Amino acid sequence: MCAHIVLAEDDPKQAELVRRYLEHEQHTVLVAPTGEAALAEIRTAEPDLLILDVMLPGMNGLTVCRTIRASSDLPILMLTARSTEDDLLQGLDLGADDYVTKPYSPRELMARVRTLLRRTNSASDGPIKVGTLTVDKERHEVAVSGNPVETTPGEFRILEIMAARPDQVFTRAQLLEHLHGFDRYITQRAIDVHVMNLRKKIEANPRKPAKLLTVYGVGYKLTAKSDAP
Repeated sequence: MCAHIVLAEDDPKQAELVRRYLEHEQHTVLVAPTGEAALAEIRTAEPDLLILDVMLPGMNGLTVCRTIRASSDLPILMLTARSTEDDLLQGLDLGADDYVTKPYSPRELMARVRTLLRRTNSASDGPIKVGTLTVDKERHEVAVSGNPVETTPGEFRILEIMAARPDQVFTRAQLLEHLHGFDRYITQRAIDVHVMNLRKKIEANPRKPAKLLTVYGVGYKLTAKSDAP
């Protein structure tokens, strides 16, 4: 899945390396160099995951973790140079979901990120509502204002991906990446065809879409802002 990730890391070189690996896997990344900056980003950006260095200047990672856990179940992956069992257990006791000790392999870190995101995604497989549109992953059903809508596997996958991140703009390449395995012969042009067919099924006026919008020069997004209640 494409995720929105906050990376709390004060080492510019390390932050840039991790950011590049995450963006290569189609995630969007906000880098926060301090604990205070990380909390501010989390409050405004509502990310899917926090990668949190323990040894941050000012408010350290353990304090950040404690603060977040007081009001949120945001997945937290800790980065720590502290390798003693007591230090690691302290991070987990405060609510971190996983940790990686420094020095680490970026590939190992990406594997941990994928595992956490899969775990979070599987825990939230219930119906997703975006305005009048409902996508039920478990039942593989789509409805608009309670009325069932028949979709192909590729169409359903596009709605599932976009409904999980309403108002996020997805490029054709990102949607194509998520459709591998659902449609063997899909191309970026085929994404446009899927979108056109979906609009016929979920929009009151497919020629003037209010749900599945084109962001010219970039891609598509699913929104409830212009959707009728």
